[in-house]
Amino acid sequence: MADIGCVGVIVEDTFCGPMRELPREGMLLAIDGMPVKAGGCAANVAIDLVKQGHAVDIVGCLGRDPAAQTLRSTLTAHGVGCDQLATTDQYPTSRTVVLLVEGQDRRFIHVFGANRALTVDHISREWVAGLKVLYIGGLFALPGLDPAALRDLLIFCRTMGVITVVDVVMTQSWQSRGELNALLPHIDYFLPNDDEAHLITGLTDPLAQLRFFRHAGAHTVIITQGKSGAYAGRGGDYWRSGTYPAKVVDPSGSGDAFGAGLIAAIHRGGDLPDLLRYGSALGASATRAVGTTDGVFTASEAAAFIAANNLPITMGKL
Repeated sequence: MADIGCVGVIVEDTFCGPMRELPREGMLLAIDGMPVKAGGCAANVAIDLVKQGHAVDIVGCLGRDPAAQTLRSTLTAHGVGCDQLATTDQYPTSRTVVLLVEGQDRRFIHVFGANRALTVDHISREWVAGLKVLYIGGLFALPGLDPAALRDLLIFCRTMGVITVVDVVMTQSWQSRGELNALLPHIDYFLPNDDEAHLITGLTDPLAQLRFFRHAGAHTVIITQGKSGAYAGRGGDYWRSGTYPAKVVDPSGSGDAFGAGLIAAIHRGGDLPDLLRYGSALGASATRAVGTTDGVFTASEAAAFIAANNLPITMGKL
């Protein structure tokens, strides 16, 4: 029986590269391979958590097509429980082509697909009640998640003692602050990156962003900043962490691996510095290989890495 549930975005990812440069118009570029892997917030975090030794189920929506079959078989091969997956005839399975060019940020070509069809009704309360942690990945990129119904689910989780962790995916046109304000007091751990925190708050300083979220009723907020580390805030305190050394091959899954590390540390009752260390270690490891999960440490590898490498963490008052 699963002790962690991952709900949200599921994608079939096709990776092209790394390549030195994109081909010019009308030209053909030969590369060594184009691996197809499971991706999306929910799938990445689920696979990474299985690597930490946890029993994990996933909830999401797939189409009725070969990509759906590939995702089911891939997730099952990784040990992720797929009994809670739903299918839809309305949309094809979500797919992304990821272009990896050396020295440049990734480029994405995406079909949103069946993620549009995921609703709160797909999340069984009986199943949720048996969990210790519920992760929701891709809030605001899942238009079928009704905010009022999601709020009721979060309240149910707190009543049942299920810890909630919510990550967001946002665009520049995001205009749902009222919906988020209604959800924040019922979320145990809220995980925006610095760009998303800026879109939500209109602020650029991470400490000001943490104060904004605290005043909006958030419990614990962790703002990731990529190579610059992360800030965590709870009550009137904050923690700032640096980053671990990493040789970056593909940064595609680092944010989701960071989230998986946080959840693994939350599950075992770690304090905020412990969460930041474990999240940062898994986030760094994810960049070692092409794909979102292949390079992620196992639990024993993460423990050895953390023991051998210091992560600077400072604490202060908000």
